[in-house]
Amino acid sequence: MKHFADLINALETTNKTNAKIDAIIDYLERAPDEDKVWFIALFTGKRPKRNVNTNYMKEWALEITQLPFWLFQESYSSVGDLGETLSLILPPPVEKIDRTLSQWMLDIVHLKDKSDAEKKEFVLKSWNGLDYTERLIFNKLLGGSFRIGVSDKTLINALTRFSSQEASTLMHSLMGKWLPGEVTFQELISAENVNPDNSKPYPFCLAYPLEKELEELGDPEDWQTEYKWDGIRGQIIRRNDEVFIWSRGEELVTDQFPEIKDTVQAMKGNFVLDGEILAVKDYNILNFNELQKRLNRKVLTKKMLADIPIEVFVYDLLELEGTDLREKPMAARRAMLEELLLNETPPNIKLSQVINFEKWDDLNTIREASRDINSEGLMLKQKNSPYHAGRKKGDWWKWKVSPLTIDAVLIYAQKGSGRRSAYYTDYTFAVKNGGALVTIAKAYSGLTDKEIMEVSKFVNKNAIEKFGPVRTVKAELVFEIAFEGIGFSSRHKSGVALRFPRIVRWRKDKTVDEIDELEEIKKLIQ
Repeated sequence: MKHFADLINALETTNKTNAKIDAIIDYLERAPDEDKVWFIALFTGKRPKRNVNTNYMKEWALEITQLPFWLFQESYSSVGDLGETLSLILPPPVEKIDRTLSQWMLDIVHLKDKSDAEKKEFVLKSWNGLDYTERLIFNKLLGGSFRIGVSDKTLINALTRFSSQEASTLMHSLMGKWLPGEVTFQELISAENVNPDNSKPYPFCLAYPLEKELEELGDPEDWQTEYKWDGIRGQIIRRNDEVFIWSRGEELVTDQFPEIKDTVQAMKGNFVLDGEILAVKDYNILNFNELQKRLNRKVLTKKMLADIPIEVFVYDLLELEGTDLREKPMAARRAMLEELLLNETPPNIKLSQVINFEKWDDLNTIREASRDINSEGLMLKQKNSPYHAGRKKGDWWKWKVSPLTIDAVLIYAQKGSGRRSAYYTDYTFAVKNGGALVTIAKAYSGLTDKEIMEVSKFVNKNAIEKFGPVRTVKAELVFEIAFEGIGFSSRHKSGVALRFPRIVRWRKDKTVDEIDELEEIKKLIQ
């Protein structure tokens, strides 16, 4: 655990990618193979379920420290993270427990079948043998809130340097249904784990935002242009009469889209398709908020299936009859995809439309009008490009329409975590609704460090109420909020939900009287 704690400390104290990669490689060179497997599992989201109630952890810590509840609440409000608060208030350890990460993780997993008394005994004994950093990690692992600011790309780059394997091979190996204890570290990094079952997806090929003039891309004939849809990116897999649907977030979502599963099940052959899962009704693309109603539901009623029908707009073919097609040029993959769907004609799986154009200037008008059909803009794909694992600049570009914006006022603030735990970085904004204010969105990004410090000073001086770590502040600071889409929502007090809200700028030139009205904002909904 000490080596793992050193790694986490190194990752949390730098924002330099190369330094993070060096720290990961240093850990891999020292850790036993069983710990390396757990390291990869934890950093790719394969965390065990929470087997200890965090309220119990809080009660046990108060028993040990004898702190009054109000003081604990004040501490928690200041720190903003339960695991960190518990680590800070507990007395120093009286012994040293020296165990590997894998040993700790196995004990945490096996807590599932333990009684509350046995769980308490385990937790208290562990707290008494771990230093502050180790306790913090232990608490987060125990509470199911372990998250580290390391991107998938950074992790893969570190593993690539450590193992000398191809990045695409490693990414493919790490995807899919594997668990610690069922696979060795050597199997993971040597790609022996690739395709152990029919469900295994491929790493998604991702695009960069367009950052150059269209003319710099060269001959328009070398590029395929499609609409960029705001749905759920998915891989649809049919192998040996089994069907699997994977989201880009590496979640198996087959059961959430039974109509797609049934359609693919009725098709012939073996293939892996890449496309966008969308809610489509009467030939119109529905707002993402409608699609969201279908997600993460254990039961899909007949009414919901009828009201929010699903289609997949397919734009790539990654595998056909067991052959990996990703290294073939995109134009060749598209031709094979068209032939496959022409022979099958599935009712709710459609080819993504290719936009025909002669000159780059023709695309400007098409892009600007794309929001009218609930598209986010355009995708530009080099016809000779392979299907990369992850992002590679130059082959695929996304050219989105300009985001929608509103002016809103800050009304709630909460401190961040990690390096930002001393500052208010999580904000809730409101707009006018008649003579009152109504919350419209939360946003966590867009301000500079200097602006965050300035906002934090304002919150400290102008806090009106506090609810745990949240502060109600005087409605005075106005910000311009950008977002990709908007839709009606019964789950939000305002009746609308914004898609990917973020702060564009601090409008110091505006007062709260100049923020937007809710009724005007609703007119933006298609």
